[in-house]
Amino acid sequence: MKPRHGFTLIELLIVVVIIGILAAIAIPKFAATKGQAYTARMKTDLRNFATAQENYFYDNQTYATTTAAITSFAPSDGTTITVLEATAGGWSARATSTYTGVKCVLVYGVTMVAPATNDGIIACQ
Repeated sequence: MKPRHGFTLIELLIVVVIIGILAAIAIPKFAATKGQAYTARMKTDLRNFATAQENYFYDNQTYATTTAAITSFAPSDGTTITVLEATAGGWSARATSTYTGVKCVLVYGVTMVAPATNDGIIACQ
């Protein structure tokens, strides 16, 4: 009788189960990392918006009341920037994303908006 080479059904099932366990561990960690990436994207968009607001102020001596007024700024795909308040003395804006439920706020020189607690510091919740 010749010896047969190959894998038994049990050996294949054990390999499939091990791969399944590893995938069950890795997928939630990947999802959390994606959420952090979307939050980082919103923070970056708020920083870019702050620069665009300062450029707008330099030209107009007041801050823009809408993002549409600043033609040099375009948020990332899936991110929406909303101006909450804009005066000659400051502004506040909120960033939201279609990919995550986190909202980030940036305030300069006007009334604090939750979750912001410090002027000029991006806060997310």
